Amino acid sequence: MAEVKVLGHWASPFSAAVEIALKLKGVEYEFIQQDLFNKSPLLLKSNPVHKKVPVLLHNGNPLPESLVIVEYIDDTFPGTPIFPKDPYEKALARFWAKFIDDKFFSAVRNAFTKGEEQEQGKEEVCEALKILDCELKNKKFLGGETIGLADLAANFIALWMGVFEELIGVDLGLTEEKLPHLCRWKQDYLNCDVIKETFPPRDKLVAFNNKRFNPEAATATE
Repeated sequence: MAEVKVLGHWASPFSAAVEIALKLKGVEYEFIQQDLFNKSPLLLKSNPVHKKVPVLLHNGNPLPESLVIVEYIDDTFPGTPIFPKDPYEKALARFWAKFIDDKFFSAVRNAFTKGEEQEQGKEEVCEALKILDCELKNKKFLGGETIGLADLAANFIALWMGVFEELIGVDLGLTEEKLPHLCRWKQDYLNCDVIKETFPPRDKLVAFNNKRFNPEAATATE
């Protein structure tokens, strides 16, 4: 039995963040695929508050929330550091991860929802992306020269955002002309071996989410 288990879903950027952190540390783990529409007793028991993936099980002890899990992994296991050692730099890593987790995702939910709040959401997403672009002017990754917590928080921007734009028909303006540093980060990030090993194929992600957002169209093509 594996000492470390991950309750997750292959199409979740948050589950991917936990897997990437474990792989950076060289930790062997068991991935337990969850049905997001028929949640298992194990998931409900392990995360009774939010009832969501991912959940880390370490020696039987459950821990939810991807960013909390990543910090726990960094503190618990030796190997490639995810956080910088310097306390100030470590605090900044938390700041940028929280910025993405709070401000960006709050705006992107509105941008991908038809209604009065969509235009405001699009504007807020574009503003958040501009801020991240500026932060990347003199950095390879948001974590500096290596992948850090904020990069893992930005998994959605690297792959999932483009998929959702395509399926929902919303353009959030992530182009080299408008956001050159963020686009460069995206390519560098996607070309990392650990990311290529962990992220799902884009076409598989498109097909999965097409069934969620356009069930009638998906059924017609099957």
